[in-house]
Amino acid sequence: MVVSHFLKWIDTAKVSERVAAAAALASAYVNREMPFEDRCAAEAALTLLLDDPSSKVRQALAEALSISVHAPLQIIAALASDQPDVAAMVLARSPLLTDADLIDRVASGSTAIQKLVADRPVVSMSLAAAIAEVGEAEACVVLLQNYGADIASLSFRRMAERFGHDARVREALVADRRLPSDCRHLLLVKLGEALKASPFVMALMGAARAEKVTRDACVKASLTLIEGTRANEHMALVEHLRLRGDLTTSFIIRILAHGKVDFFGAALVVLTGRDEPRVRALLSAGQDVALTALFRSAGLAEATHAIILRALKIWREVANGRRVAGAQEVSWQMLKELGGQAAEGEMAGLVKSIHLEALRENARSHALAIAAA
Repeated sequence: MVVSHFLKWIDTAKVSERVAAAAALASAYVNREMPFEDRCAAEAALTLLLDDPSSKVRQALAEALSISVHAPLQIIAALASDQPDVAAMVLARSPLLTDADLIDRVASGSTAIQKLVADRPVVSMSLAAAIAEVGEAEACVVLLQNYGADIASLSFRRMAERFGHDARVREALVADRRLPSDCRHLLLVKLGEALKASPFVMALMGAARAEKVTRDACVKASLTLIEGTRANEHMALVEHLRLRGDLTTSFIIRILAHGKVDFFGAALVVLTGRDEPRVRALLSAGQDVALTALFRSAGLAEATHAIILRALKIWREVANGRRVAGAQEVSWQMLKELGGQAAEGEMAGLVKSIHLEALRENARSHALAIAAA
């Protein structure tokens, strides 16, 4: 009888009265305060309110029904397709919307709708994948800042590929501890490309100089990236570098000079296809003949074998506690293997540059330590 009276009264009621009545009826429905027959009548009345010309009435419905698992599904679906200010609460909160419903909204909705979905308390891996694949940059930023989102490695990669040039997305990606190491490297490359293409950098340095500076900066940043990469991610990062063409001989020489022996081992595993335990055993205690055969199998040029062996022997002594050394001494010993400062050629030039960089970095660290004392 109450619902019957409500339906007769609503045509002449003011907007503010209809808003209050809609909220009260919806709250009573989801709180199950009615007998079964009255609930059926209330559901019919709530469905009729979807046609109310005032969005404020529909907003009141959305607010009252959006967090309940007992809300009528057809009403939730209709509210989710309403104008943005009505749909917002339902899209952001309703537990009745399935991943399929939400993925459809992401695919066809505006940026504002995508952001609402990305900020839901719980975002499944499949929904996160949809946002990463078709969502706008702003929606991806919201997704990355949502601790309730379950994001797969592939989704991180897609966001890095699609929006690595966007500073907002790049910052959100880098800040996420779940970001795989290969994605971090991809972002380094994207940042380098953005800097290289900057009109200011081009005017200041010229194209050739900008290319060299950004390339060198990316290489140095990659070394820092390796330091912060967990051992179980080394293989993925190596494969990423290999596919990009960045796993060059010069890069391998550089990482070895800086003591990244575990990463060097992962590179050898990928390049040779050998078992990881066997490669690790050879690096830690293998004879020169066996190691040389391994390097040859990895495609490393003969000219690199002697300096790699020299570096490995020093790092073994460091690992065993028989020696204290760093990149400066190791690179110097590698250069001596090539003939010292008088050595010429591409390989000697590379090792000289590594040694000079190590000297400069050590001097800088020393000066900063003196200044801080």
